[in-house]
Amino acid sequence: MKTYTLDEVQDKLIGKIGTPGRDQYEYQLKVELIGKAIRDSRKERHLTQEELGKLVGVQKAQISRLENNPGNITIETVLKVFSALKANLHFNVELIELDANETDHSAIPVP
Repeated sequence: MKTYTLDEVQDKLIGKIGTPGRDQYEYQLKVELIGKAIRDSRKERHLTQEELGKLVGVQKAQISRLENNPGNITIETVLKVFSALKANLHFNVELIELDANETDHSAIPVP
């Protein structure tokens, strides 16, 4: 029986690193981590979604959406939520190495 590494399976099923399908997959994973961080932080503070919503100035339903499907979340919203949770938030920006022939900065894709 042939065995495969996780990288091989991801490359085959999702696409190789740098392909549009793989980029979208990686983006979705990162977005879902934001929702999980909101939920985990809220629970650690012993707050209900309704209580956090009141602190942020939104309805309970919006907190639920942020935790479960944060696809259209803005940085402003993230900052408001974590500020209400009295949590420090750190962003890490990592520049991707460009090939020598990738000098057109207007063509850098944004997921």
